[in-house]
Amino acid sequence: MAKKSESSIENRVYLFESLASSYVAAASDALGSKDSAERERARRVLAELAYVSCVVADTEDLSPEAVRERLLSAPAPEPKSARRGKRNK
Repeated sequence: MAKKSESSIENRVYLFESLASSYVAAASDALGSKDSAERERARRVLAELAYVSCVVADTEDLSPEAVRERLLSAPAPEPKSARRGKRNK
């Protein structure tokens, strides 16, 4: 895979920072919850925001409709239990 340009990386960081700061302000109770399931859901939202930031930054040459389609067609992540026990060798 080709190395990402400096501007693409900067755009990823900027977009994620902007989206995540808004989310953290709105979901601070969930992120600090004593309920581990609630905290995990909030962390997953942050992960999705990171993914969205990367896709949007990396597809700046596409139309908004094409970016939307790319985001909506992304495969869902494996469930946590399916990944357990796998190691990179």
